[in-house]
Amino acid sequence: MGDEIRSGHFTREQRTLYRDKVQQCLDVFERMLNEHTFEFDRQLTGLEIELNLVDKVLDPAMANAEVLANLADPSYQTELGRYNIELNVEPQEIDGDALTELEASLRVSLDHAESKANEVGSEIIMIGILPTLRPEHFNTDWMSANPRYAALNEAVFAARREDLELDITGPESLRMYADTIAPESACTSVQLHLQVSPANFAANWNAAQCLAGAQLALGANSPFLFGKKLWAETRTELFLQATDTRSPELKNQGVRPGVFFGERWITSIFDLFEENVRYFPALLPETTEEDPAATLDAGLPPRLQELRLHNGTVYRWNRPVYDVAGGQPHVRVENRVLPAGPTVVDVLANAAFYYGAIRMLAAEERPVWSKMSFAAAKANFDSGARRGVDSTLYWPGYGEVAWDELVLRELLPLAHDGLDKWGVSPAARDRYLGIIETRCKTRINGSSWQVRAVDAFEDRGLDRQEALHEMLRLYVEGMHANEPVHTWPIP
Repeated sequence: MGDEIRSGHFTREQRTLYRDKVQQCLDVFERMLNEHTFEFDRQLTGLEIELNLVDKVLDPAMANAEVLANLADPSYQTELGRYNIELNVEPQEIDGDALTELEASLRVSLDHAESKANEVGSEIIMIGILPTLRPEHFNTDWMSANPRYAALNEAVFAARREDLELDITGPESLRMYADTIAPESACTSVQLHLQVSPANFAANWNAAQCLAGAQLALGANSPFLFGKKLWAETRTELFLQATDTRSPELKNQGVRPGVFFGERWITSIFDLFEENVRYFPALLPETTEEDPAATLDAGLPPRLQELRLHNGTVYRWNRPVYDVAGGQPHVRVENRVLPAGPTVVDVLANAAFYYGAIRMLAAEERPVWSKMSFAAAKANFDSGARRGVDSTLYWPGYGEVAWDELVLRELLPLAHDGLDKWGVSPAARDRYLGIIETRCKTRINGSSWQVRAVDAFEDRGLDRQEALHEMLRLYVEGMHANEPVHTWPIP
């Protein structure tokens, strides 16, 4: 959820000042893009994993304060719901055996966090949407104790002036109203970061947009919400609706949603930040004392805090990021498409596929986005989210094609070559891309496994809630075993 804020209430004067300050930051950022190279010695990647806490019966445990206090590890932080925590992994290179080393270190970290959570009566589950979550769980004190979350909740409803409506239709339908942004907390994801030069940002962002549909078809893991079987990756539509500041009338006028795929290919990172400032009103208009122009004139990298804070409330599936680390400014693409889980090895396989494929797609002389419309990329995103392993995607040279055929014939070979260019060891490359290949051939991802398991339990006479709990028990066993989800047995 980004940086901390000091206040949850803002005056009209603060909003006017903030708008002016954001524009100042945008102007300074444009200067930096024209005058600075944003050099870096080594290209880094980053990873964030959002997690759920459950109690002994696998219902959500509103206990993140107790778990984090017992864990005492700054790598773990709060998220919106009191049953959520987030693991932030240090930026690193992925060459050599770095991916397999990361897999081992993640397992050690998560096993330690699990033991500390167990000591206070909780368990940790890595999944896109916790399937045992029910609306009545939000009748308790569900929100984490952080002023940012309360301010965001207030800002969304101040803009809407009415309750949120959730209306999602898949194999089953869900329609309900919410008077807080609590349903947003159900969305737990993996975020993949890629540091790039500003000159290469547009190619990498466009490539990431092209890949998003295939990522969802491969990695969907959120088929159930509040007991209903909805989309393969319900999280994407839930996140859109649960944070929507637009009334129905504004939707009808074509006002852009805060959860935004985009609407065009870009030529510069500046396009996205300018679009943020032009089209999206401030939700958290808190200003700092920094004079960004004076800071830059003094030879120092400005924080551009207002621009960064504003960017943090525009939830693009591939988000531009400006940051300063070690006294050096940098930009990166934050890929927010994937759900959490099912296992550490599945997460690393998804990451290897993404980093390998984007490396090649971004470097093509005639890139794929020059041969397909942006609307086609958005349609691919929607298809992957709705249908998962049953989705079809559009790709130049193939037309409408089954996702598994596209991955096996086109994208997986690109990922293979891309990981070689990253310098990833053959053993690591083959381990993770081998999982992607077999997932395609079996047409099983986390979402399809969950649905098949629940169907099997219901066929035995269990009702939906019982089936969801029994499925989740088996899911937890598979998650801890760290065997790829396509190998898990169906009960």
